[in-house]
Amino acid sequence: MIWTYQAAPLAAEWTPPFMATRNPRPLQPKRRVQPPGRRSKEVKGIQRLIESQLIRRLPFDHYRHRVRQVYDGPQGAFLATASLLSLHSPLSERWLRVREFDLRGQKHILDIGSGAGQIIQHLLKYADADATIVGVDLSHAMLRRARTRLKSARPRLSVADMTRLPMDDNAFDVVTCGYVLEHLPNARVGLAELARVMRPGGRLLLLTTEDSLSGAWTSRLWHCRTYSRAEVYTACDSVGLKLKKELWFSNLHKSFRAGGICVELEKQA
Repeated sequence: MIWTYQAAPLAAEWTPPFMATRNPRPLQPKRRVQPPGRRSKEVKGIQRLIESQLIRRLPFDHYRHRVRQVYDGPQGAFLATASLLSLHSPLSERWLRVREFDLRGQKHILDIGSGAGQIIQHLLKYADADATIVGVDLSHAMLRRARTRLKSARPRLSVADMTRLPMDDNAFDVVTCGYVLEHLPNARVGLAELARVMRPGGRLLLLTTEDSLSGAWTSRLWHCRTYSRAEVYTACDSVGLKLKKELWFSNLHKSFRAGGICVELEKQA
């Protein structure tokens, strides 16, 4: 079953400032003009850079529309394959398998931004048999893909926004949030909502895109922003989420500071 959570009506589609109509400057005599193909690539590159910066000022209604637009389409259909090719999915499973992030005894688990079910598939494998597993995502299309891919009716899937979850306070022992935070205009809003639904002492497995070379490519592919570790830790601390430890996919990832920001956090009492 897929629960349906009705979000507020979307505002008119947002048009970034760089896409506004402008009067072109006339070409100067004898001025060298770049080939059309090269000029087009440069303009697109500048637009992507400006767009990534404007995510920080994107109104929340527009952010919801943007996420659905990206993940309802071909990019969303490619998400599970991308997680396998990048090794993020199989390597993150190791944290649960060796109990580096321990799920034993945790009876109420929430997965934020479930996508194609990459993290939920690990939760089904390593959580207690009687644990309740709930997954939410803004994209109904992604949840349909997740249900088909998981081949399990156990997880309860809901269309919902992480900035206004339809769950009670202190409802979950564990929350997992994999590469979702970078889509928000304001990370603190989303983190505060995660903290609200976690019980005191509850734990959060958070993965997000870092300011790095690989993060820059991720930002371009998935139309999201990146974070520094200082930004993430400050935002988490401000909502009562205390850093327990940093996690790394492998020693090679740790050596090259690759794979993004992966941490375990605990809600302070």
